[in-house]
Amino acid sequence: LAVDIIGDVGRSVAGGDPVRSVDDLLEWLGSVADALGATRCALAGHSYGAMIALAAAVRTPERVGRLVLLDPTSCFVGMRFGYLLRALPVLVRPTAARERAFLEWETRGAQLDPDWVTLMALGAAHFPTAKTIVPRRPSSEELGRCTVDTTVVLAPFGRVHDPDEVARAARKALPSCRAVTLTAGTHHTLPMYPSDEVDVVLRDALGAGAPVELDCDPDHQ
Repeated sequence: LAVDIIGDVGRSVAGGDPVRSVDDLLEWLGSVADALGATRCALAGHSYGAMIALAAAVRTPERVGRLVLLDPTSCFVGMRFGYLLRALPVLVRPTAARERAFLEWETRGAQLDPDWVTLMALGAAHFPTAKTIVPRRPSSEELGRCTVDTTVVLAPFGRVHDPDEVARAARKALPSCRAVTLTAGTHHTLPMYPSDEVDVVLRDALGAGAPVELDCDPDHQ
């Protein structure tokens, strides 16, 4: 199940009170699981979605059976200065043209699905309609207490962070963590490319008879 973040581009229609805090964000995610009748879930998230998934696992580990983090940003290490500098114009004054140029730079000119690129460009120009709530990076103590079975999947050629550094930090922080570095791809080509490798890792991480899977990736299509 791929879940649209409230206020983000997608099929959802936001109603009721807006999400104003991390507590609101995690309460919303829990309410999604409740509506599905899922008392225990497998969470998979990419980038910002990985931040949400990890925050949920740390906050309510009894509700998260397994955790898959696809190239997680700011979960274990910070982002590279060069990446943040390139992303700044898109964050400060997002336009479709700036989003396209940023994606081309980060993916190193990879051949991306044109419909997905169009969606991302329109999303930058017109969404989100609500403030993006960013969970803080969990402390080493919080991560040390988290016993959720966790798999971290890393893109080898991304510009957002050093995958080797993330892998080392994740293994050190989470006792049950397994880090897998793909043979191809960048931060923003995931999860579409290399989809075959991502699928294999996901199946292996979730295993046979896994609980209901909630995908917290707002960019996943």
